[in-house]
Amino acid sequence: MGDINIHIGEMLARNGRLYPDDTALVERVPGEGKRSVITWKDFDERANRFANGLISMGIKKGDKVMHLMNNSIDWLIAYFGIIRTGAWVVPLNFRFTSEDIKYCSDVAEEDIFIFGEEFTPRIEPIKKDLTTVKRFICVGENIPPYAESFKTVLSASKPTPPDVEITFKDPCGLYFTSGTTGKPKPILLTHLNMANASITECMHHFQRKDDVFILIPPLYHTGAKMHWFGSLIVGGAAVILKGVSPKWIFEAVSEEKGTIVWLLVPWAQDILVNLDRGELRLEDYNLSQWRLMHIGAQPVPPSLITHWRKYFPQMAYDTTYGLSEATGPNCVHLGIENTHKVGAIGRPGFNWETRIVDEDGRDVPKGATGELIVRGNGVMREYYKNPEATAKTLKEGWLYTGDMAREDEDGFIYIVDRKKDVIITGGENVFPVEVENFLHTHPAVKDVAAIGVPDERLGEIVAVVIDMVPGMVLTEEEIFQYSERLPKYKRPRKVFFGEVPRNPTGKIEKTKLRKKYIGMEQAFKVE
Repeated sequence: MGDINIHIGEMLARNGRLYPDDTALVERVPGEGKRSVITWKDFDERANRFANGLISMGIKKGDKVMHLMNNSIDWLIAYFGIIRTGAWVVPLNFRFTSEDIKYCSDVAEEDIFIFGEEFTPRIEPIKKDLTTVKRFICVGENIPPYAESFKTVLSASKPTPPDVEITFKDPCGLYFTSGTTGKPKPILLTHLNMANASITECMHHFQRKDDVFILIPPLYHTGAKMHWFGSLIVGGAAVILKGVSPKWIFEAVSEEKGTIVWLLVPWAQDILVNLDRGELRLEDYNLSQWRLMHIGAQPVPPSLITHWRKYFPQMAYDTTYGLSEATGPNCVHLGIENTHKVGAIGRPGFNWETRIVDEDGRDVPKGATGELIVRGNGVMREYYKNPEATAKTLKEGWLYTGDMAREDEDGFIYIVDRKKDVIITGGENVFPVEVENFLHTHPAVKDVAAIGVPDERLGEIVAVVIDMVPGMVLTEEEIFQYSERLPKYKRPRKVFFGEVPRNPTGKIEKTKLRKKYIGMEQAFKVE
């Protein structure tokens, strides 16, 4: 690995020195014919410019900078610029509402807030309540009067590296992921965590300088970005695809000579449906260099991979398991040589350890079910400002995932259930309490429970069981209409009417609901 302090910011700087004129990032806007390119030298210098601009605004090591943008080259310039100051980057889910943003701001207490112009309508209603924010920076052309232009900050700043010492022990980012309470939960990650993700990914998927990574999922998430870090460490290019359709994916792979694509299950299924219908034809595209397709973030049906390999028999496939607390994917991975084990999440990732334990933290016998725990350099530092939750999750260096698993005779791990009731739909986490609390505001709803129902395309969809107020009438269509105020991915797709069983302590007995309404335990979680 070389110098112990080769963190991801230094990886970028090294690429700028070694490969100054090579393509680092391509941004494609399908449907509009727009394509932007940036070299490693330009990427490095623009990140430096933004870092120096932030420092001139008073940002110093340990401060926080909130980051709310859609995927773009500028997203990554801002991200690397922030971490080069020694500040913590606080990337937010672009689906967050004004209320969510305000909650995260109260926790993070950021000093500067950078956002894309499209988020102005969400910022303005809460701007006066973001009391710790000293400066706003807007990316785009329509800059609100209270914000400064990202473009102006870059042009007014020097492209030389800031004089900030960064070590692996230093915090790097505060990533918000929802917890069982339904509120976004802050996970503090370090520069060691990020560097570990780069090394592990490169070891798993053998990324090389000539690989081209097609980057589709949201960058705010500890998912595809960490997979791309495996290309970052070797100077491989990435193509940011702003939009998803089978045709656009094939065009990007074909025209950009893509070699690695990370997909969600729905995207892979859409590709297969289009191929089956003849709406996509392999012979119309140059796909011969596409060497790896890997999937994460939700359950992967084995039948999907069997179907995929009929069209792409020579292409390598992998799946990875992870969680934000482990800096995203790869603490467990299947391995491209193990497609005969599809259905398992795999074995411990490079430089990771796993155990399966009982309630007392003792190893269970092979084949028995217990909680999966993991240990490695990707384990978060803590849940920020939540020592109680940290103590429950981190014990003697081990991260307790909350997922129930078993190990087969060959050492492959299978997730069989999970303690958490998170519904994973299309790779997005939906927390039942959020849906339940919303529907409790309907006057005809006496009680409500949200559960995940298996879905071939999305992994799971949200279903609700509603116990109506006696004497009142409510239809499925009325629930659908009422739920239109929720973000689309959180809206119920199925409605059942009946009693909501609760145990003596008042907790909803969701196992009973699943057995009654879907006849099985909730699907496992794969990252």
